[in-house]
Amino acid sequence: MESYAMPRYFQHMPTIGQPLTAADDKNRAALQKVEDAIAQKRQAILDSGKPTAALNEKGQLCAMQRIEKLVDEGTFLPLNSLFNPYGNETGSTGVVKGLGKVGGKWVVIAASDNKKLAGAWVPGQPENMLRAADAAKRLRIPLVCLFNCSGVKLDRQEDIFPGRNGGGALLYRNAALNQAGVPVIAGMYGTNLAGGGYQGITPTVILAQKSAHMAVGGSSILGGMEPPRGQVDESGAASLIAAQAHLPKEAPGSMAVHHDTTGFVREVYGTEEEVIAGIREYIGYLPAYAPEFFRVAALQEPTYPAEDLYSLLPFDQHRTYDIRQIIARLVDGSAFAEYRPDYGPEVITGTARLNGLPVAIAANVQGFFLHYPDYRRDSFSVGGKLYRQGLIKLSEFVALCARDRLPVIWMQDTTGVDIGDDAERSELLGLGQSLIYTIQQSDLPMLEVTLRKGAAAAHYVMGGPQGQDTNAFSLGTAATEVCVMHAQTGAAAMYGGKLAKDSAAGKPLEPTIDKMNAMIESYAEKSTPAYCAQKGMVDEIAALRDLRPYLLAFAEAAYQNPASLCPVHQMLLPRVMAEQGISNDVTTLL
Repeated sequence: MESYAMPRYFQHMPTIGQPLTAADDKNRAALQKVEDAIAQKRQAILDSGKPTAALNEKGQLCAMQRIEKLVDEGTFLPLNSLFNPYGNETGSTGVVKGLGKVGGKWVVIAASDNKKLAGAWVPGQPENMLRAADAAKRLRIPLVCLFNCSGVKLDRQEDIFPGRNGGGALLYRNAALNQAGVPVIAGMYGTNLAGGGYQGITPTVILAQKSAHMAVGGSSILGGMEPPRGQVDESGAASLIAAQAHLPKEAPGSMAVHHDTTGFVREVYGTEEEVIAGIREYIGYLPAYAPEFFRVAALQEPTYPAEDLYSLLPFDQHRTYDIRQIIARLVDGSAFAEYRPDYGPEVITGTARLNGLPVAIAANVQGFFLHYPDYRRDSFSVGGKLYRQGLIKLSEFVALCARDRLPVIWMQDTTGVDIGDDAERSELLGLGQSLIYTIQQSDLPMLEVTLRKGAAAAHYVMGGPQGQDTNAFSLGTAATEVCVMHAQTGAAAMYGGKLAKDSAAGKPLEPTIDKMNAMIESYAEKSTPAYCAQKGMVDEIAALRDLRPYLLAFAEAAYQNPASLCPVHQMLLPRVMAEQGISNDVTTLL
C-alpha cells in the first residue's frame, strides 16, 4: 500500500537529530560494561539448575527451547529475566517470559523453568506470572503459558501461597483475562500438581503432551494424608515409609483422565513439538488487525544508527544531553512532531511513528533554563525536574492522546518535582495528582523507559509502572537508577537534624557521618540497573541497541487488537499541533 490517510500530518512530519560528530568511546565502554554483565547474568540464570542436555536425554525440552520453537524466529524479547525479589538461589522465580510473535501475532509468553525444581512455585513466581497476565490484559494480546509446574516449594510456602499477590491471585487474574476477551492458551508438559494443577486449569484452551499430568495433589501428598499429630515421631515416619510402597506408580491426573474423561484438555499430542505446533494453530484462530489497517506511513528505519546511543546517552548522571538526539535514533525516519514546544520546556511531548504506526512520546529534557519557572523571581532551573507548566502540558497531552487513542511511550530521566513554598503555591502537588488522574482515565496502553534517573514522585507521574491499568511494561538501560532521591540528599534529609543536635551538644559527629556514608553506599548498591531488575522496579534492562525492537513490539502489540480506536482522519492532536504552527509546516498546506 502506498497511499495513507492524512499525509500532511503523518507522512511529512518534521525530522529531528543530527549525525554524530564524534564517538564517545569512554561512555560507550562504561555502558557496554554494564550491558555485558547483565547479559552474562541473564545467561547464568538460564543455565542454572538441571543441565539442558540432561532434560533432552529424557525427551524433554527446557523452557527456552520451547519458547524458541514457539515464536517466529528472532522475535523473542525477554521480560523480567533478572526478577528475583526474594533472592532465590537459582537467581530466578522459576519462570522464563517475554514478548514474541507467533504466526505474526504478538503474544506474552510465560514458561515454567523446568530446569529448576521441575518448575515449582518459588518466592516471587506468583508476582512474575501476574505481571505476564497484566501485560497481556493491557495490550489485549494472548497470554501463552507453557506449564511444567510441580507445585509449591513447600518449605517456602509463606512467601508463595497466601496474600493478595500469592499463588491464587493468578487464578483470578486469568479469569479476568477471559472476561476481558483476552485468551490464555496453555501447553501442558510434565507434572503439574497442586498449585501447578490449579494454575494449569485456568487457561481458555489447554493443549497437552500425552505424558503430562494435572492434579489437585500428587502421590506424595496421598502418602501423607492422615490426621495431623503436630510432630513426626518414629511411628509416624514408619507409617510414611510404609505408605510409599503403596503409592500409585503414575501420578494422578493423567491425560487419560483430563482428555478422555473430564475433557478439560482440548487436544493431546505425542511430542513436545506437536504441542507447540498446536499452540501456533490456535493462535492463528484468534482475531488481530493487520498492522496495515492502522499505518499512517510506510515503514522506515531511523535516519541515524542505534549505535550512536552509546555516545549520546551519558553514563555519568551529572552530564546533560539532548533528548531529541535519543528519539531520533528510535523512531521511523527520525520524524517527530512536537506538541507545545514553547511551553513547559522541561518536557518534550509529541507524535512519532514506529513501523508506520502512530505513537505518542513524552520525555524529560536535560539542561538549564533561565528565567524558569515563571512562578519564581529571577529563577534558574535544571532539566529533569517537573514544574507547573510541564505538569500541565503533560496532562493536556495525555488527554489528547486518550481522545485519539494513541499509545504513549514515556522516557524518564527525572530527579523529581520542584519543591518549596513557591512550588506549593503553584499547585504542583495537585497538578502531579491531576496528571496521574489523567493517565488513569485515559485507558491507554503505555510503555515506560527509565533512560537514566527515575526519582521521587516524578517517577510515578511520568507513566511509571505504578500505573497498573495503563503500564504494559517498563524498561531500564545500563544507565538506569531508581531511587526516592539522590543518595547524598537522602542521607542529609535523614541525618541532617541529628548532625545539628550533636554539634550543638558538643558530641562527636563521626558516628552520624559514618551512618550517612553507609546509607549513601547502600543507595548506590540498591539503585543499579541489575538491582532494579531483580527487585522488579523495571521489567527488563534493555541494551541500548535493543530499545527500538522493544518499542516496535509495544506499538504493534498495542494496535493488534485494541478495544477502541479513533479513525486517523478524526484525530484532534495533529490538528492542534498544526494550529500551533509547529507541525511539519502543515499550516502552509491548510
